[in-house]
Amino acid sequence: MGNRFINSLIVVAVVALVPVAGSTSLLGSYVEARQSLGGGGPTSLVSFVGVAEAAGGGVQAPAAKPQAYTPPRTADGKPDLQGIWQVLNTAAWDIQDHPARLDVPAGQGVVDGNDIPYQPWAAAKKKENFENRLTADPVRKCYLPGVPRIAYMPYPFQIFQTADSIVIIYEYVHAVRTIYTDRPHLPGPIDFWMGQSRGRWDGDTLVVDTVHFNGETWLDGAGNFHSDALHVVERYTRTGPEHISYEVTIEDPKVFTRPWKMNMPLYRRQERNAQVLDYECHALEEEAAGRLK
Repeated sequence: MGNRFINSLIVVAVVALVPVAGSTSLLGSYVEARQSLGGGGPTSLVSFVGVAEAAGGGVQAPAAKPQAYTPPRTADGKPDLQGIWQVLNTAAWDIQDHPARLDVPAGQGVVDGNDIPYQPWAAAKKKENFENRLTADPVRKCYLPGVPRIAYMPYPFQIFQTADSIVIIYEYVHAVRTIYTDRPHLPGPIDFWMGQSRGRWDGDTLVVDTVHFNGETWLDGAGNFHSDALHVVERYTRTGPEHISYEVTIEDPKVFTRPWKMNMPLYRRQERNAQVLDYECHALEEEAAGRLK
């Protein structure tokens, strides 16, 4: 009586554990296992689990692998990245983990591992930049933010595509990037605030390679910086109807000991009739100082 009750409980437990699909055949395997072992109690359940796993059923069904998003296409068959996009993070103030400061919201970092591999002299320079950030940050002087910082400024930007170029128009000081996909970089050295960008497609990912920087921009408002040897590789990948995965690789042998990465999502602006507006930093600064009537 007691053994039959225990065996019944084992059967109920087995049926609850095995996947629905094929549960009848697995239960049959349990019965055969009990018979081959001469009956028995709980040890038969352990044997059954081994039989079930050997049969490919397992005790727990594996998680389904998410399907890759298939993006819409432009007329020339490339993934359509067009639209108005914006980050929802605090990277413009600090790309690493940081607490709230006056006029700076707390935020989680976007740097892989939260570590920036500065050379020793550069780590000291970054600390100095942070201490003087309220006056030394180039953005506070209305200079162009540079790449990649302009992508995670707290302002939207709009992407346009043609067969041989990508054009990005930013709300911040009306900055514009034209990213040709049909020609190489110009010979350098050239010192541009926004660098010079060239693009290519890697499957469904737009890869943008940017060089020829002037070394005067920062990576954020916390003093993270680079030199004129900066090399930036951006990867834009549609991951859904309203999202783009934005990955950035930073390389600068004058400042860092190795390349490093940042990752963040871009979000499509959802407002009806959304558009890129104006943030004319110089004009606003002059107006605030009373020099513009």
